[in-house]
Amino acid sequence: MKIDCYAAFGPKQQLKKHSYTQEELGLHDVLIAITHCGICHSDIHLIDDDWGMSVYPLVPGHEIVGTVIERGEKVQSLKKGERVGVGWQAGACFECEWCMKGDENLCDKDQPTCVRRPGGYATAIAIDSRFAFSIPPELSSENAAPLLCGGITVYSPLRQYDIKAPMKVGVVGIGGLGHLALQFAKGFGCEVTAFSHTPSKEKEAKELGAQHFVNISDSAELKKASRSMDTVISAVSSDLDWKAFMGVLRPKGKLIVVGASPNPINVTAGVLIGDQKMIAGSVIGNRWLIKEMLEFSARHNIQAKTEVMPMSDANTAIKKVRENKARYRIVLTNISQKGK
Repeated sequence: MKIDCYAAFGPKQQLKKHSYTQEELGLHDVLIAITHCGICHSDIHLIDDDWGMSVYPLVPGHEIVGTVIERGEKVQSLKKGERVGVGWQAGACFECEWCMKGDENLCDKDQPTCVRRPGGYATAIAIDSRFAFSIPPELSSENAAPLLCGGITVYSPLRQYDIKAPMKVGVVGIGGLGHLALQFAKGFGCEVTAFSHTPSKEKEAKELGAQHFVNISDSAELKKASRSMDTVISAVSSDLDWKAFMGVLRPKGKLIVVGASPNPINVTAGVLIGDQKMIAGSVIGNRWLIKEMLEFSARHNIQAKTEVMPMSDANTAIKKVRENKARYRIVLTNISQKGK
């Protein structure tokens, strides 16, 4: 089967029309006709080969929603015609310690969806059905697509570190990840505070679930938040005043990093020891947690704020993301606006 797609043919290059031939499905595979695919900053890192792992031609895309059109012989969990989503992970060994524990996302042999294999800026994709997830009917495809990566990235630490009501949770950065983190933390019943460099985002942050707002450009305002948070989730890709945010934590508080800040996080050992504080990281989630996250999103009306653009405008959309002009996620679609 011929699959049409958009691919980069070298680092930092614009995408061009491309096609490839999909081989016969494996026993556990499904073929998905793609209707929507979100643009994640990780796609841009891959296009630019920032991580030194890109192979060209490279078809980006790992926030995929579409419909199952073919199934491998051993696929039982998904039916033809079912609407499903695919995120960052496309495969694992299912034999190592971490897979046996149900943490397939930590598998040494994990297979990313758009690394050394075609991703979702395409008309279709073949994927291991065990990494394709049924989308609840309450979620629209355009709002669900970013949940498959951005959503699980911020949902996972809330579950992994047992965050619950009535804990006080701070979210740093009201962007692609942060606007989802605010909604999830509210859904968990927490008292939520948004931390942002942009005072104009206060109104929207409160609409998304924050009860409080701290302008971190104002050092006096940040100091007032000292020892007030049980958990702070850093959802920014820039460097922060890490010492100040460790000071925002209450004793036994956790600073959880999900945004890929470029430089080392420098804090002294005493900062951690004195009040038994912790710095931790989190990356996506296992298969069960992704399923749970989608169901939680449907139940609590968690929605990514999106702008929908045609797949044919992928380069224009990527430029907008590069320039930080997306509010907050751009989703590409193969559905014409007339037929939507």
